[in-house]
Amino acid sequence: MPTNLYGPGDNFHPENSHVLPALIRRFHEAARDGLEEVVIWGTGTPKREFLHVDDMAEAALFVLDLPPNTYQDHTQPMLSHINVGSGEDIAIRELAGLVAEITGFKGRIETDSSKPDGTPRKLMDVSRLDGMGWKAKIGLREGIEDAYRWFVENYEQVGPDIVAECSQ
Repeated sequence: MPTNLYGPGDNFHPENSHVLPALIRRFHEAARDGLEEVVIWGTGTPKREFLHVDDMAEAALFVLDLPPNTYQDHTQPMLSHINVGSGEDIAIRELAGLVAEITGFKGRIETDSSKPDGTPRKLMDVSRLDGMGWKAKIGLREGIEDAYRWFVENYEQVGPDIVAECSQ
């Protein structure tokens, strides 16, 4: 069971993407357009956990390659799922600040508390996978930089066409 995944090839759609690719797109466009502020939904206090897609792929291969007895020693019948995550979470406001830094946005980050926050905290217990010997390797900053690099390189494919599609 993976936590929130992000990375190259993500859905950066302005209306139906998840929080991290949505922030990447919004802060990129705000920096490009010289905007003075970006408003994020809610109070910015809820915390979320994120995992780079390359770490997810590595974790899946790791589990597939486990000797059967190692897998059985860490699971039980009817309790065989394995949470896959980084084991760390970050407040949405702090995440927005990190994305702003990476995208070069220099303006203010405001919150709109009239919009919903959602669940206060979503952090997975990754101790089972940790006990098997696997940990995420890609740090959040490094992963966001990777996703942002892909977004910029592919903006012509993921940017203007989607914006035009949404305005129809």
